[in-house]
Amino acid sequence: MLICPDCKFDNPNQNKFCQSCGTSLTEKACSACGSDVPVSAESCHHCGEFCGTVWLAIVTKDEISTTKTAKLVEDSLETPIEENSTFIQIPSTIKPLSAEVGNISDREFTPHSSPVLTVTNSSPEIKSVSYLDSQKRYKLLDSLPSDADMQPGEEFCVRVLDCNPYQITPLMAAFIGSNNSSTTKSSAKQTEVSGIPDFAKPYLALHSQCHQEIPLIHDAWTSGNLQVILLENRSNYQYLLELWHDDKTTSLQIVHYFLQMNKLWEILEPLNCRQSLLELSNLRLDEDQVLVLEKLYKEYPCSSIFDTLENGRSSQIEAKTQPVTIKSLGKVWHSLFSQSQRTQFGALMQLLEDLESGNIQTVEQIQLHLRAIASELQPNPPNKIDDDENSDVTVTLVSDPNTVAHTVLQFEESEENENKSDDMPTIVLPMQLNTLDHVGLTDVGRQRDHNEDYFGIDTKINKIELPKARAIAARGLYVLCDGMGGHAGGEVASELAVRTLQKYFQTYWNFNHLPNDDIIREGVRQANKAIYDLNQKDSRSGVGRMGTTLVMMLVQDTHVAVAHVGDSRLYRLTRKGIEQVTIDHEVGQREILRGVEPNIAYARPDAYQLTQALGPRDETLIDPDIQFFQVGEDTLFILASDGLSDNNLLETHWETHLQPLLSSNANLDKGVRELIDLANKYNGHDNITAVLVRAKVRPNIEQGTRE
Repeated sequence: MLICPDCKFDNPNQNKFCQSCGTSLTEKACSACGSDVPVSAESCHHCGEFCGTVWLAIVTKDEISTTKTAKLVEDSLETPIEENSTFIQIPSTIKPLSAEVGNISDREFTPHSSPVLTVTNSSPEIKSVSYLDSQKRYKLLDSLPSDADMQPGEEFCVRVLDCNPYQITPLMAAFIGSNNSSTTKSSAKQTEVSGIPDFAKPYLALHSQCHQEIPLIHDAWTSGNLQVILLENRSNYQYLLELWHDDKTTSLQIVHYFLQMNKLWEILEPLNCRQSLLELSNLRLDEDQVLVLEKLYKEYPCSSIFDTLENGRSSQIEAKTQPVTIKSLGKVWHSLFSQSQRTQFGALMQLLEDLESGNIQTVEQIQLHLRAIASELQPNPPNKIDDDENSDVTVTLVSDPNTVAHTVLQFEESEENENKSDDMPTIVLPMQLNTLDHVGLTDVGRQRDHNEDYFGIDTKINKIELPKARAIAARGLYVLCDGMGGHAGGEVASELAVRTLQKYFQTYWNFNHLPNDDIIREGVRQANKAIYDLNQKDSRSGVGRMGTTLVMMLVQDTHVAVAHVGDSRLYRLTRKGIEQVTIDHEVGQREILRGVEPNIAYARPDAYQLTQALGPRDETLIDPDIQFFQVGEDTLFILASDGLSDNNLLETHWETHLQPLLSSNANLDKGVRELIDLANKYNGHDNITAVLVRAKVRPNIEQGTRE
């Protein structure tokens, strides 16, 4: 089946257009010039920009079988590889690092250069191979050696162009099917799919756990005595070693990456893939400077790959038959310092010595030591920030359908972070807010003739800079209301609530921390009073009384407060998944909280009737739910009216329409428009409003210095 790139609808393979939204399934727009190009094209015919979908293929020969395999493709292939083309070779996992890349510090180090061997084609057998598979879906961009040149167990890495990128692979179809099965299976069981190579199974086991450090697997199969897996292509990612070479890299950053490697060690240990952390060329940084792995390596007996000759180059000597231990990780860290010629600093030097001597033997012990080192490197708290000093303020009020409000608060960053290096994984180091992006959009929907939704965004940044200190603070007030009461009713109530709350917090939020529970609660009651008084003044009664729901989020640096009344919701999305933060104030939920079974509670005819709303009753009867929490990892918050949240829309489509928006490079404007389009497709019976707030954090490393 073909998966629509826009609405993710499943289409028959013969479809040229999505039968749900009409999107072309044979052409796509060039990201550079906008021209329509075939989805199978490698580059745009108009501007020449590369526009293909590329995977990293890892091909290995079955270690058990020594017989000749059949050719990968039919003999009559139309496009032979050119004579001077090359292939990328990755040595067998039984070969040590020294055999693969040598000593990186002893050669010219070019950013993004390949850390693997390059071999020129000489065998005439290679010329006949242009596709990796007999279906001619995966076109080889690098050539593959002949079967005779492959040794059992040796791995070869080649890039392939996906000529049919919208077609779901058999592997993913089987994997998704097992995930959606009524009888839930464990990750280990899900990998037991016929024909899948053994070395693909660790990827599948980690696939559903959303570890961004591990490349996603796209497909896998066996062909004769060859095994093939296709992975997310990370071959052009920056090396972690390059960061060690950078003078701007601080000691605290180094400790942070060691903590991340320590976490990965725990993840990979049950799968016997800790060797992945022992290959320097495998340690990469993605576009947001997150530590990631290019691929997984199965463990093999430790060799003394870190032993060095007198000239400093790594030596390949006979492997020792001892298991991979935590001491090996310490040797990798030592190698990072030695190959970058960077000086080790005191506390970390002692940690490496303790690892070498065996005084530290567990990841838990390492983590405790690294936490202590990070604490010592932490700067003193900066001076209190004056609200009026160097402040920038933006205020946005929107109610018209199809209107977008967008503001990006990009805090001043050190030079090493100019390329959006704000996506560092968050483990145990104190976090600071790095960027705060937001966008709001409201739409009338497909069935209503007017929009009763309203949202407001009020943000402020404060900065202070001293010769030896720098601090940044951000404040954001995000309010979404879904009105009720018809023309000159619901839309009046929702707007009045937003404006009242913004005015209230301009007076009662004039300090550098979140307002307390009492202040927030009083603000909600003031909004209720404003609408209630207007109802009284106009002598409105019964169903004629106007009202509105409310969901409101207050952000102060990494601290968040949430208040809500009614069924407008707040969701929180991290790389772990999506969570509904608020609980609807409606009869069905009230009954569930009283212990009634959900199916019984929502069988009531009044199950969706609101138990609370702003405006119809006086403020003494309003009891908003208020929560406080801290942002400890990159988070996307979604404020949603019920036109967006109905029918579990976000819970169903978060992986396709929300999770990509966590990336710094993702366009929130485009994302919120696609979200509204999705709601119009599946709901559309009501007004639709979304406010997205992307909070990016990083370890507090501003005062760290290179030792």
